Amino acid sequence: MKHILCWLALLLLAAVACAQSAVIGYPPNGYTVSPGASLTVQIQCPNSLTGSEEVAIVIGFQSCRTNGCISPSSFMGQILYNGPFEPQYHEPMTPLYENFTVQVPSSAATGTALIGVVHVTLIGASYYPYMEVLNTTLTVS
Repeated sequence: MKHILCWLALLLLAAVACAQSAVIGYPPNGYTVSPGASLTVQIQCPNSLTGSEEVAIVIGFQSCRTNGCISPSSFMGQILYNGPFEPQYHEPMTPLYENFTVQVPSSAATGTALIGVVHVTLIGASYYPYMEVLNTTLTVS
């Protein structure tokens, strides 16, 4: 019986974590940018029945060389933003989101690049710490 309760607790914890996941709403995969240009990165938080307290967002940029991109869970690249995350409702029928205007590094190499995002939040009444890593690819030209 204790074994079953442990599994149920783990499944509940996984469901709560999934319910709090953020997504990169903009830019879409493959979006084209120029070195030195301003770029809006939109981080969305879909609605959830579980309460949460947002902590922070980190946005990184890396040019993908001939060997490809490195996962942002191992390497964030150049940090474009590191600070609070306070998503709000802006339009009806859209999730909570916050836009961050960042600058593509002027040293960005042409070709494929990666925007990596680290999202940190506290979930539920007991403020369970949760961190996730997101990414989207860009084309630098």
